[in-house]
Amino acid sequence: MGEGGTVLKALVTGGGGFLGGVIVRMLHERGDKVRSFSRGEYPALAALGVEQVRGGLEDRDAVTAAAKGCDLVFHVAAKAGIWGSYHDFYQANVVGTEHVIAACLNNGINKLVYTSSPSVVFDGSDVEGCNESLPYPAFYEANYPATKALAEQLVLAANSSELAVTSLRPHLIWGPGDNHLVPRIIAKGRAGKLRRIGSKPNLVDTVYVDNAARAHLQVADLLSPGSCVAGKCYFISNDEPLPLWEMVNRILAAADILPVTRSIPPKLAVAVGCICEALWGTLRLKGEPPMTRFVAHELATAHWFDISAARRDFGYHPEVSIDEGLLRLRHWLLPLRNK
Repeated sequence: MGEGGTVLKALVTGGGGFLGGVIVRMLHERGDKVRSFSRGEYPALAALGVEQVRGGLEDRDAVTAAAKGCDLVFHVAAKAGIWGSYHDFYQANVVGTEHVIAACLNNGINKLVYTSSPSVVFDGSDVEGCNESLPYPAFYEANYPATKALAEQLVLAANSSELAVTSLRPHLIWGPGDNHLVPRIIAKGRAGKLRRIGSKPNLVDTVYVDNAARAHLQVADLLSPGSCVAGKCYFISNDEPLPLWEMVNRILAAADILPVTRSIPPKLAVAVGCICEALWGTLRLKGEPPMTRFVAHELATAHWFDISAARRDFGYHPEVSIDEGLLRLRHWLLPLRNK
């Protein structure tokens, strides 16, 4: 809600997705009006009485129409993944973001919260306790971070007296309802296809989905032209960095799957990634390759972040700990175990 308990109308792009769905639920629970813009129709949103508008981010007119009458926009939708054509990623993540910015300006909306990713500053090396001053790298090994970085720069450049913007960078979102990270870990773990990359205990941040969603609402409540959060980006995490494979094994344990113990050298993983990328690119094989250079470097390096700016500027703190989140995840996975 806005100042004085005013009911706001929010547009959530990707409201039918994992993070977007939790943002929609939290907005609904506190009494705000919510409109979701997604490609599909979602029964869970319909059950809440949430207005759903179907369309794609590449359709400028559809995005503009969806934003009409709204007070603020949460731009959560994006094309994610480790593989795919640059054109597809660019259309969804860059052109789509241009359309969201234009929709805000054309509809007189002065608040835009953008969901970015810490991968926009990942250069393949260790990132340990860094803050938002970390620069964008000159080269990206995957199309997702490359296009998300371009989109984030567009958003931050759009900050003005007419439109206040904030970019949030939640890291490795997980929890009940996850349709990306957790299912991939569980599927590969169950099939025995997971391998540790190297032997270093690289610390990695993650964030429970409710904490990431709550950060979006907290920053939106403070956001206005000229406010302390306008024109800035923020790392968001649980602030509980753990060795990567400890976290992976705890997720596997929540699904009653044995831990990953076997490993391969980092240089071998990168070499396999290069070969896979060449094969998939040349032969146009379906699906994602089992390894890429980007994934190899992500799994072999530390990446955890200083979230003191988010704590200071808009009072962010992770309310759900990793321990509590894993209990909730286990409960959610119970009926899915035999599927």
